[in-house]
Amino acid sequence: MLKIYPQFCIIVDRFLKLFTVLVFTGANNYIALFMKQFIHLYLLCLVVLLCSCRSFKNLAAKDLSRSPQSKQKKNSDDVTFLDNVSVTPGLKRTTVSEATNTTKTHAPLNSTNKNVDVKNNEQIQLKYAIMLNVPVEELANTVLLQAIDYWWGTKYCLGGSTENCTDCSAFTQTIIRDVYAITIPRTAQEQYDNSEHIKTSGLKQGDLVFFQSSRRISHVGVYVANNKFVHASVSNGVMISDLNDAYWKQRYRGAGRVLK
Repeated sequence: MLKIYPQFCIIVDRFLKLFTVLVFTGANNYIALFMKQFIHLYLLCLVVLLCSCRSFKNLAAKDLSRSPQSKQKKNSDDVTFLDNVSVTPGLKRTTVSEATNTTKTHAPLNSTNKNVDVKNNEQIQLKYAIMLNVPVEELANTVLLQAIDYWWGTKYCLGGSTENCTDCSAFTQTIIRDVYAITIPRTAQEQYDNSEHIKTSGLKQGDLVFFQSSRRISHVGVYVANNKFVHASVSNGVMISDLNDAYWKQRYRGAGRVLK
């Protein structure tokens, strides 16, 4: 009905126009006579008919705007959700993983830290194995190696006991405490007096080695491996030296064990 009525209006309009031509041209006297008598009524009907056609066209346009296609076009700017994917015209598209609250699983921090520690331990073992000229397997105490590495290069100062500067006995006291959880006296002489004296051939990692430049013990270090010991040197700070070096061999007094 909506499609037929506008066409009907057009046909009627053309038919009336044809009769109008006949009226004013005198093609048919009877028709002309009849139409002249009712010319005013004819014009009124023509105006009403034209207005009704125009109104109907507007009404038809409104009806078409309410059709599903029109609604679909009108709502094209709305947000549409398809399989958890939100699409908004003109905005950034969100993928499924972003639209849903998915939680990624990560390895526990503890396991990650253990992997990092293992890698660091292997590196520090290799570093000091080369420095001490021993197999890596002989340097199983990585806590001692890490402590040495931490203090490495700390300058010497008499009476010092901090990371800024330290003397020899404060350094050995700190290493024995932090690595082996054993408390030993503060001075080199007291450490010598309170340790179990052992032969040089029986030295083990963590034992103390003592030196003297006078009648009393004046220097002390911690034995590591292969005749090497770590100590706070007056000239170079915390470093590793060899017991066979001429300077230390001449001043070597003996070894002591404080480990239980």
